[in-house]
This record gives sequence, structure tokens and C-alpha cells, in this order.
Amino acid sequence: MDASACSPSATVCYSDNCVLPESNFNQILSTVLSAVITTMLALVMFSMGCNVEIMKFWAHIKRPWGICVGFLCQFGIMPLAGFVLSLAFDILPIQAVAVLIMGCCPGGTASNILTYWTDGDMDLSVSMTTCSTLLALGMMPLCLYIYTKMWTDSGLIKIPYDSLGISLVALVVPISVGIVVKNKWPNKAKIILKVGSIMGTILIVVIAVAGGILYQGSWVIHPKLWIIGTLFPFIGYLLGFILARIAGLSWQRCRTVSLETGMQNTQLCSTIVQLSFSPEELNQMFTFPLIYSIFQLAMGAIIVGIYVLYKKCSGKNKTEFAESDPKIAEPEPSNSIQNKGFSLQED
Repeated sequence: MDASACSPSATVCYSDNCVLPESNFNQILSTVLSAVITTMLALVMFSMGCNVEIMKFWAHIKRPWGICVGFLCQFGIMPLAGFVLSLAFDILPIQAVAVLIMGCCPGGTASNILTYWTDGDMDLSVSMTTCSTLLALGMMPLCLYIYTKMWTDSGLIKIPYDSLGISLVALVVPISVGIVVKNKWPNKAKIILKVGSIMGTILIVVIAVAGGILYQGSWVIHPKLWIIGTLFPFIGYLLGFILARIAGLSWQRCRTVSLETGMQNTQLCSTIVQLSFSPEELNQMFTFPLIYSIFQLAMGAIIVGIYVLYKKCSGKNKTEFAESDPKIAEPEPSNSIQNKGFSLQED
């Protein structure tokens, strides 16, 4: 049989062996999904920006204690957790590198949506996502150099700075526009925020379902990576919350830091993996970002569900939750100020 006479899409068989034609379906799908998702996320981030108060946002920048705690969680806890999990499960070196790349990525924008639904500190969430994406330009190469050198040459891992730049622009510009809208048209901003939060939730579900169904061979993965993909985001959520509480942050900000820590930029991880490794190596590691993405979203949805159920059972609204937190509540005015009939110092 003359294989050259066959159609390019035909399956070529030699005796008992059949060879399928090479397919770039995953690459095309990844490009299309990335373009669509980036556009949709920009719209969602615009709506999230409509919930950001410029003075509170600036206060986080001037007093960046919450941002510093988030930075320690993002580039301290997550890479270390990936390193420990890789050693504990004794996975292949190429698979360990995929786990570590995920751990070294900055926070994902989906954390802003989940923060909104858990009544977290949106100003802190936006500032953390922005700062982690910006700082990733230097922290990702550093963390990968520290943690991957026992498995591979860190110089072989290509950091897509253009993708980081696009992520940063797609984050900062829409949020900035949203902040402007909130300050000039607060009533319209409330409507945009409600629509955007619902659209963001739908987008999260669509991303998870589309990735799971459309990626060819997405579920062909070693069982150990399934376990790591389940444990990794859970560790991020849990340790992020614990460290934030130890640092003295309020419950509202603890929820925010927790979600920012466990929610990674899986698109960036997929891009790095595809740029840095051969097709044969990709077969053993390409699916891990997808597995992590699905479980981080599933656990985030569970956290939101638990919080909403607790809030409903307690009968408190968002404002009452904030007021019950001593770190958030404003100090009550004294009787001398309220009554204006008394003075702290007598003349």
C-alpha cells in the first residue's frame, strides 16, 4: 500500500499497526478558547471593577500588609506545596515540573468572582491579583530556578512574558474603566456588577465543561496526578486562610487571601508547558493544568456554597457580617460626640 496516495486525514495501516495522522486540534482549540476566554474575562473584570472603591484600593497600596501576606502565600506556599507533593507521590520528573509550574503561576482572575460571592474584600482581591501578575515577571523564573533544578534545567522552561503582559492588560484596563464608572455612575455600576457576577459564574462553568469535553485525551493521565490535582488547590485555600488569620487579617480578608492563593492562572501554566516541551513530553503533563483548573473551580464553588448557606442560616446580610468583624467595623463614636453636650476635657 502506498501511504503517499492516502488522504492526509486517513489512517495509515501497516500489517497489524495503524498510525493516526498528527492532529493540531488541541493547539487550535487552545488558541480559540484563549481568545474567547480573554475577551469574556475582560468584560467580567470590568464589572468587578464597578465594585472597587478607589480610596480603599489606594489604601491597600499605601499599606500593603494584606498584599504582602498574599504575596507570601502566592509565591511561598504554592511553589513549596507543589515541591512537597511531587516528592511525596514520587511522580516522574517531567510531571513534577508541570506541578511546579502550576505552583509558581500568579493568581487567576476567577478568584475575583468568587471573592464577590463570598463577600470578601474586593479591593484587596483586585490589588492582589494585579500585584501577583506583575510580580510574576520576576518571581516565576526565581521560583522555577529554586524548585525545578533537581528534575530539569530551569533554563529550558520558557516564561511567556507576552502572555503575562496580556493578562496584566486584560486585568488592569477593564478594572480601571469599572472604577471610573462606579465613581461617575454608581447606580449603573450596581446593575453592571450584578450582571457581570452572574456572567462570570456562567463563564467559570463553561470553561470547566468546555475544557473537560473538548480537549482530546484530556482524561488520560496518571492516577497520582489526579490526586495531586485534587489536593493542591485544597492546600492553597486552606493554608492561605490559616496564614492570613495568623497575620491578624479580618475574616473578610482571610476569605479573600484564601481564594487568591488557591486560584491559580491555569491558562498561563498551559502556555508555558506547550512552549517548553516536546509533543512526547506533553502527553505526560499537558492535562495537569486542566485537572487543577477543574478542581480549583469545584472547591471554590463548594466554598461559596458553604458561605452562602451559613449566611442564610445565620440571618445576617453582607453589612452585618462586616460590622461583626472587629477588624472591619469602624469605631463607634463616643457619647460626647453623639450628644455634643460633653467634652473630654473641661475648660
